[in-house]
Amino acid sequence: MKVVVAAVGKPRDAALAAAIRQYEERAAHYWPLELVEVKEEPARGLTPAQVLAREAERIMARIPKGARVVLCDAQGGISQSSEQFAGWLQKQREAAQDVVFVIGGAFGIGDTLRAAAPHRISLAPWTLPHEMARLVLVEQLYRAGTILRGEPYHK
Repeated sequence: MKVVVAAVGKPRDAALAAAIRQYEERAAHYWPLELVEVKEEPARGLTPAQVLAREAERIMARIPKGARVVLCDAQGGISQSSEQFAGWLQKQREAAQDVVFVIGGAFGIGDTLRAAAPHRISLAPWTLPHEMARLVLVEQLYRAGTILRGEPYHK
């Protein structure tokens, strides 16, 4: 099982980028982790739908065949406790199922990605900037690893 975090754009804020890297490194101790960043589409002269379509196309091209696609989506995503998320990840590991977590850009997630994703999770009931969503996701991947190993991080 491989865990892929596919995000539109790179973290721009240096402090957030450092925190994201720290948790990505921590999470990689528990999960084979691959990071995919696709170019953010400039919105100048394009409709939001066109931006979403282009970003979705870039992400779709980077999704491994047979992987389970999971959208990080406050709208329609299920809320889980950290323990529930850890249990779900463990089931994917036992099934040898690669998982791709998708974090959209400024306009969200395109329709082609929504159609390809059988699973949606909500990282928070609010809309998060994609940098914050990425930080929350990788921290939860790290936390899930510690939960499954019975380590003290999760209290």
